[in-house]
Amino acid sequence: MFYAAEEGGNVILPHVPEIIVGSIAFALLCFVLMKFVFPRMEQTFQARVEAIEGGIKRAEEAQAEANQLLQQYKEQLAEARTEAARIRDEARADATGIREDILAKAREESDRIIAAGRDALQTERQTIIRQLRAEVGSLAVDLAGRIVGESLEEEARRRGTVERFLQEIGDADAAGAAGRR
Repeated sequence: MFYAAEEGGNVILPHVPEIIVGSIAFALLCFVLMKFVFPRMEQTFQARVEAIEGGIKRAEEAQAEANQLLQQYKEQLAEARTEAARIRDEARADATGIREDILAKAREESDRIIAAGRDALQTERQTIIRQLRAEVGSLAVDLAGRIVGESLEEEARRRGTVERFLQEIGDADAAGAAGRR
């Protein structure tokens, strides 16, 4: 600049050789940039765009897969709940059936025990009645012997009389019991 002022030229306008060298350097720089740098930058930008878009696409696919898995999980959970409810209902039904079976067996056992008790009581009653008849018969003969003043020792006659008397009493009791029912 000082050179241009010393030579007396225009300070604002550069020299023509500088313009030519600057233009050639600029053209060479533009050629290198367009031939080598800009395609590399475009590849890098394209790779980055693809990576971002691919990432978004993969994220959307992963989200869709996660939603599908969530839906499957919900369906399986609903099926499991339904199955659990069915199993509970079956268990309740089984428990009710088992309870009814146990109660029926208990009733049968109770009825059997009561019937056995009644049979035992009936047998005991018959035994006691036989013993009482024999005892009442011997007491009646002894008492009659004391009243009459004679000994009623004849066994056959005594048995026949006592047996007839007890039979008459038994028939009268049976007829009275039938009338009360």
